[in-house]
Amino acid sequence: MKSESYKLGKDGEQLAASFLKQQGYSILEERWHFHHLELDIIAIDNEKHEIVFVEVKTRATMEYGTPEEAVDYKKIMRCVNAADVYLKMHHCTLDWRFDIISVIDNGHDDPHIDHIKEAFYPPLG
Repeated sequence: MKSESYKLGKDGEQLAASFLKQQGYSILEERWHFHHLELDIIAIDNEKHEIVFVEVKTRATMEYGTPEEAVDYKKIMRCVNAADVYLKMHHCTLDWRFDIISVIDNGHDDPHIDHIKEAFYPPLG
């Protein structure tokens, strides 16, 4: 049986994908995996013609801070490495960026979704 936090995270990713579609994005991949690498959502920003690698963070409350605060250096590096592999595998020449979608979903009220564009850049060095 899956844990409650796993279900919350999966539901948050589905909400994020629906949100992006409503904003005019095209979803290329959801829950993309390659060996140990993973990306939550890979989308196309049709307005800017960019590939967007989206890290989705979902929380039931903000008791321990905002969801996006959980995207630390280690998580950023995992996303960057996974995106690099994805871009090379698909011989992609489009511009790209990293976004975060923060979801607060307590199960009672409408979920709060915050889309943070260009949330981080690959660290140098």
